[in-house]
Amino acid sequence: MKSYLLILIVFITFSCKKTDSNKEATKKSTADTSAISTKDFREFKVLDSKYLNNDELWSPFNKDLEDFTEEAYNSLKPLILEQDIPTIQEYISDEKLSYENLTKFYLYRIRKFDRENPLSLNAVIALNPNVITQAKQKDKELLNKRLKHPIFGMPILLKDNINASGMPTTAGAVALLNNLAEDAFIVKQLRLHGALILGKANLSEWAYFFCGDCPSGYSAIGGQTLNPYGRRIIDTGGSSSGSGVAVSANFCVAAVGSETSGSILSPASQNSVVGFKPTVGLLSRSGIVPISSTLDTPGPITKNVVDNAIMLDAMFGFDNTDTASIEFDRDEDYYENLINTKSDALSRKRFGVFKEYLKDSLFANAIQILRNEGASIIEIEEDQVEINGFLTLLNIDMKNDLPNYLNNYGSKNIVISSVADVISFNKKDSLNRMPYGQKLFYGIVNDKTTKAQLQQIKDSLHINGKYFFDVHLKTHNLDAIISINNYNANEAAVAEYPALTVPMGYSEDGAPKGLTFIAKSLQENLLLKWAYAYEQASKMRQAPKDYN
Repeated sequence: MKSYLLILIVFITFSCKKTDSNKEATKKSTADTSAISTKDFREFKVLDSKYLNNDELWSPFNKDLEDFTEEAYNSLKPLILEQDIPTIQEYISDEKLSYENLTKFYLYRIRKFDRENPLSLNAVIALNPNVITQAKQKDKELLNKRLKHPIFGMPILLKDNINASGMPTTAGAVALLNNLAEDAFIVKQLRLHGALILGKANLSEWAYFFCGDCPSGYSAIGGQTLNPYGRRIIDTGGSSSGSGVAVSANFCVAAVGSETSGSILSPASQNSVVGFKPTVGLLSRSGIVPISSTLDTPGPITKNVVDNAIMLDAMFGFDNTDTASIEFDRDEDYYENLINTKSDALSRKRFGVFKEYLKDSLFANAIQILRNEGASIIEIEEDQVEINGFLTLLNIDMKNDLPNYLNNYGSKNIVISSVADVISFNKKDSLNRMPYGQKLFYGIVNDKTTKAQLQQIKDSLHINGKYFFDVHLKTHNLDAIISINNYNANEAAVAEYPALTVPMGYSEDGAPKGLTFIAKSLQENLLLKWAYAYEQASKMRQAPKDYN
């Protein structure tokens, strides 16, 4: 096993019982966790949030939801559940549905399932108190033929490290409980195209770079997010756990996550949805609580590939305040490119797969589907590429990038200004603010790596990460590498390559898994085409049965 995984294991996994079928998934887990975990609920120190008040959460909506009955909710199910954005927009155009009722449907569903009940998932951490009023306005605008983008009027959840005006951005941490900040760049883009910000999704606190020994999906503010395919049994994946769970359980049309290494790919694959980690710099990071300005990127999490392309389009745009932002002129939008995809999109494409992964029966079946669609599959051996210094990169970036966020994008009433301040703040009420400790934050403040040393680490990681893929892409003339879940998230992260995961089925214990396509920088259009072709040929996603 690669030596760097031994370093990373302190913050990407947690103590749990594992079945034999989980061993390979655990071994290959790279950042956050894609392990399929069997966990007795007694291992969770905290399940429900100690900081969210359900009555307060719902008080802005009580009057508007008075007339939205169970009968009305059930009548709308066929129009909304598991439907893609173009289909929902068609129902609205045909006056079978309105943006107001679409929004009320999701609010009703979140209230019905998400907290304080036997099926609670704890996926939603905050709601936009003005979203029904905003939905009514979208209905009025539609009458004036002002629909300009497929995302118009669609209720979207944001991972709660992404700034959105009118709601706090907490990263799940008590220290940021009152962080009322202006919209992040990508949220401005979403609103510009007409999206409705429904609310915020829970996450692994500080994007899972905080406690080290905590379960994925836990935050002090949001409590413990649970997987709808096996509450308290199957891991949610992290750190965009709430986003993945909320999309899977049909609490929103789509959600936004963020990834440093595995934080979109892991929860998307663990919850049987589509997750896209784009090329670093394709989407702005301004106004997002960071881990690493080198590796961070937001990305869409959706039930299907079509919606993923629409979300990517809606967030796309050059941001001159983000030093990594790429000025990239596209011939056509991702959605337009996708709907123009020919039925033989996989024909004559050459994909590399690591031989050891073919031991996984779901993966082997997915690869056979690709072959049936005309793709050539080349079995390759995984090169032993060193990814040394990964943890150091995260430490030093976080040490520098968090103060930058707080100074430039955070609320002025936040008293903390550094990682060290957060540590001190949490110590004042450790039982509630850090029940699993804050081991990784101690590692950040104790890391004395110099600027020159950090640059050497960055350069080495980027070169080696690219080599990990490029040696096979070039030698075998491959179009992409295909993986499982977030098994190769670290390599894709440091290479700054895009990766897209699509549902590929369920293990014997019902745990979802994803087929993950990885390609070279700025090949998002190709990844979407291939993923869409596989999705249509396989039709593997099944909604979680207790949430229909």
